[in-house]
Amino acid sequence: MTRPLLALLAAAGLVLGGCSTVSKTVDAMNPFASTGPKMTPLQPLTGSADVRTLWSTGIGKSGDYVFVPAIVDGAVYVAGRDGTLSKLADGKTVWKISTGQTLSGGVGASERLVVVGTPKGEVLAYSADDGRPLWQARVSSEVLAAPTVGDDGVAVRAGDNRVFLLDAGDGGRKWVYQRSTPALAIRGAGSPIFAERYVFVGFPGGKLVALAANNGAPVWEGTVALPKGATELDRVADIVAAPVVDGRQICAVAFQGRVACFDLGQAGNMVWSRDISSSVGLALDGRYLFVTDDSGVVYGLDRLSGSSLWKQDKLKNRRVTAPTVRRGLVAVADGEGIVHYLSREDGSFVARQKTDGSPVKASLKPLGSGLVVQTTGGTVAAIEAQ
Repeated sequence: MTRPLLALLAAAGLVLGGCSTVSKTVDAMNPFASTGPKMTPLQPLTGSADVRTLWSTGIGKSGDYVFVPAIVDGAVYVAGRDGTLSKLADGKTVWKISTGQTLSGGVGASERLVVVGTPKGEVLAYSADDGRPLWQARVSSEVLAAPTVGDDGVAVRAGDNRVFLLDAGDGGRKWVYQRSTPALAIRGAGSPIFAERYVFVGFPGGKLVALAANNGAPVWEGTVALPKGATELDRVADIVAAPVVDGRQICAVAFQGRVACFDLGQAGNMVWSRDISSSVGLALDGRYLFVTDDSGVVYGLDRLSGSSLWKQDKLKNRRVTAPTVRRGLVAVADGEGIVHYLSREDGSFVARQKTDGSPVKASLKPLGSGLVVQTTGGTVAAIEAQ
């Protein structure tokens, strides 16, 4: 295994798994150790935007897992590795429970339901109103990605890359989708997403698949990346982050692969692609696509053609999250818990806000005019830039 590949995987908090006979993995590697890439020092900032913390509270630490806040009608649902699950409103705790289990994936939510997953493959559902336990189901392996709650049910991505759709009322299994995977795959996966009548999932090997929401049948698949190279490691080309949908366009990005956008109205025909490798993800707005590559460089691309608009490389090796767009600004967070705001038009820095100093692995989530950030150290905060 080459050192550059190890560094990229460690920085993303990922390991290699699947049916490989490789015995050594990178879970024990510390991306912040002296042997890893040094973070680019931050330059003094003369910002053009004011940023402030609206509220801040604590939740359990994330450990090696990535926990994403879920936001529904202004309520924020957050979870920690120790089993804590909480509902917040304006930064104040509405309810807080202990699930009694170690958690590894969460949070998914709707107006009625809050769902998390465990390393043992258990899916736990609670009432959004008061945190009452509603049902418990089991999938085939650990749940690393947040379950997705939609009108058709609860979509769960298991660690072995099986996709389950569970009944939102009682957790009963509606269908399961399984496909063959390469000998080596990155341990970590983006959540499924619902769009129109499909469930979209990215897989190892660089395939984006549209599954029929009613029965799980594959309707079409798009090639985001083609595995290439002489070794199994060279051929790792996995879609790790969740795809994004806006209007008739769906886009995804692959590790050791590319960004690709497809037309939903034409059975997934590819519109354009660009050679950018990412394991953290991308974002769309009305005009642009934004993506963070595996070295921490943030790109702004034209969403219709994929042509380059700008590149911000002053966050290199800072373990940067996927972008989030809010109020004309592009926000990313880094391995020191700092949130950076970039200009949507040219990628220049306009503001910066510190949190608790621990890494941020999950992308920031929109809340009103601001954003919610969850650190691995257990801080959940709402911040706003003007």
